[in-house]
Amino acid sequence: MFGLLNLGSFMLGLVAWILPIVNLLKYKNNDNRNWIMLSILSFSACAIALGFQVFYINHKVNVEDWTALMDTMEAVAFASAVLLIFTFVLNAITLIVYRIRTAK
Repeated sequence: MFGLLNLGSFMLGLVAWILPIVNLLKYKNNDNRNWIMLSILSFSACAIALGFQVFYINHKVNVEDWTALMDTMEAVAFASAVLLIFTFVLNAITLIVYRIRTAK
């Protein structure tokens, strides 16, 4: 059951990256009015993915699986940072692109 938290975190991380890319691909479409909603969903997916990791780590602490924590924490911290940074960067690019478009 708790192993599904990692799978869910991975899937939501992908969603967090795919949604801004979809926004950027739909940029030329003049009636793309839901770009803000897709950006909010992207940030939400990122937050839930990181939350799943926190719950998984909490589970490992509760069952006192210290070796698993010591073996995986560096990779989990790095992957979480990459997810967060790229989600922010992709959504910032989306915001800049749509701001330039609306300023014209």
